[in-house]
Amino acid sequence: MKLYGYFRSSAAYRVRIALHLKGLSYDAIPVNLLKGEQTGVAYKAVNPQGRVPVLSVDDIILTQSPAILEYLEEVHPDPPLLPSDPLERSRVRAAASLIGCDIHPLNNTSVLGYLKSRLGQDQAGVSAWYAHWIRQGFEALETMIRPGPFAFGSRPTLADLYIIPQVYNARRFDVPLEDYPRIVAVDAACAELDAFREAAPERQPDAV
Repeated sequence: MKLYGYFRSSAAYRVRIALHLKGLSYDAIPVNLLKGEQTGVAYKAVNPQGRVPVLSVDDIILTQSPAILEYLEEVHPDPPLLPSDPLERSRVRAAASLIGCDIHPLNNTSVLGYLKSRLGQDQAGVSAWYAHWIRQGFEALETMIRPGPFAFGSRPTLADLYIIPQVYNARRFDVPLEDYPRIVAVDAACAELDAFREAAPERQPDAV
């Protein structure tokens, strides 16, 4: 397998965690978002949308991190990222979707770039935008998860794969986290696992 990604991409980060948790080897192919490599002809031939991640499986291209994660869960079910109980699966998916649908799209690099280049916001304005959506989402997420020690029990689930990259981003943008002790506890539990440590941005070959 080949994983096209960027070391700070939240979406690529989720997929890296899943690959490590499931013990799957892959070749990392960096795509530098800051240099605009995602908009080049070569990468657009891989993913016409010009986004990361892309997982290439036997030269078949998979895009969008939720779809990639579902594929990995279906084809490589051990260890599972979703509970067996349908109600619990729904709760895990809801927590993941809160981040994947409500927080992350508004904090995406392309959105932040548009705020600067087209809407004339300075860095202070962009950071305020970022922090607002983090806080709004985390306030709800804090009430949804039940650390034990992971977001939904004694083993990592899909929810943890979404939470950890978002916590990383919050810290990078200096968003205070003291109001979210459950989220911080989940982050600490995940940091004890090799799979999460190996997937961290600073451990990637394109980290700068």
